[in-house]
Amino acid sequence: MGILPVSWVMSKDLSHDEAQRLQASGAIVPLEQVLEQARARMPGRLLELELEREHGMLIYEIEIIDADGIVWELEFNAVNGEFLRLKQDD
Repeated sequence: MGILPVSWVMSKDLSHDEAQRLQASGAIVPLEQVLEQARARMPGRLLELELEREHGMLIYEIEIIDADGIVWELEFNAVNGEFLRLKQDD
């Protein structure tokens, strides 16, 4: 899959610079690693990426639209890359 236009959104409590520092220091897994997992679980076009803090945990939230036009949200633990959940986006 080639590079697609995508919206990269940072939550209000994490700046883009902070996310880069976390990734560079190894505190969070590389985004590319999580994207591979997301695409393996849910083929489709990437719509949005978000790194946010939820309940004290750093989470990658990825939105993908499938071939039927359904938008799915996948969440991964940003620290270890563990898949957390898949849900249909409202």
